[in-house]
Amino acid sequence: MQEREVKLMSGWPMLFGLLGLLALIVVLFILAAVNKSGWLVLSAVLLLLLGIFLACGFIVNGPNQSRVIQLFGAYVGTLREVGFFYGNPLYWRTLVSLRARTFETGVNSTEEVKDASGKVVVPASHSRKPSKVNDHDGTPIEIAAVVVWKVINPTDAVFQVDAYEEFVKVQSEAALRNLASKYPYDAHGEERSLRGNTAEIGEELKHELHERLHIAGVEVLEARISYLAYAAEIAAAMLQRQQAAAMIAARQQIVEAAVSMVEHALDELNKRNVIDLDPERKAAMVSNLMVVLCGHGNPQPVLNTGTLYN
Repeated sequence: MQEREVKLMSGWPMLFGLLGLLALIVVLFILAAVNKSGWLVLSAVLLLLLGIFLACGFIVNGPNQSRVIQLFGAYVGTLREVGFFYGNPLYWRTLVSLRARTFETGVNSTEEVKDASGKVVVPASHSRKPSKVNDHDGTPIEIAAVVVWKVINPTDAVFQVDAYEEFVKVQSEAALRNLASKYPYDAHGEERSLRGNTAEIGEELKHELHERLHIAGVEVLEARISYLAYAAEIAAAMLQRQQAAAMIAARQQIVEAAVSMVEHALDELNKRNVIDLDPERKAAMVSNLMVVLCGHGNPQPVLNTGTLYN
């Protein structure tokens, strides 16, 4: 449905007119009481009912608000202008906020419940339950995302879907699950991962949400991953794997640095002619240096009272 903007008259002239009508009604009631006339009472009551009916036509539209107006089921137009207006009292007006809104997937909120005296019986609460999904490698993970959105087409938001706010939440959850299944939690080589490429994944999530939500007249301003973790049943095993991978990477770096240092030491000895090393002495020296450079603790010196061959 093509959106069209509706123009309504200012509400101030009609407000002053209703005030005049109210004054006339008061005068009629006074005259009816003085003259004891039933016709004057009936006229005053009819004018009062007419005033109440006409008062239903006032519309106050605030900043970043819009009203989708219908008349007997037919679309009349959308009011976006800010101010005090008057329209047909039979108009059915649906308020749609144009403000930016945000929510986090997997967060359930319950409103507080009060008794008749106004005392809070059940306080408001928020519970967080991230989506549980398998990543590209089949590893169960928990993931949640923050989505910032706003309505840019109130007409589509009202007529294309039943409840656009619920539609945004359901589609965001579905898009996040679909995206999480395309990438692994951790990178294997140069491929993208959920943990290592958070910004890029957020942009892709934003693009996918835009494709899903444009039918409801909604624009996604920002989407980013807010929570990412392994599922509880495999968290301990994945932590051990990460620790092992980190230890291997550290050892590899230590060995590469130690080999470079040993090579540099042998080159310097040869350049300065400090000592002439045969292959066996060179191997012993390399072995000792590697033990010193790669060992966890401080090396214990061993004094050789003889020679290398005795």
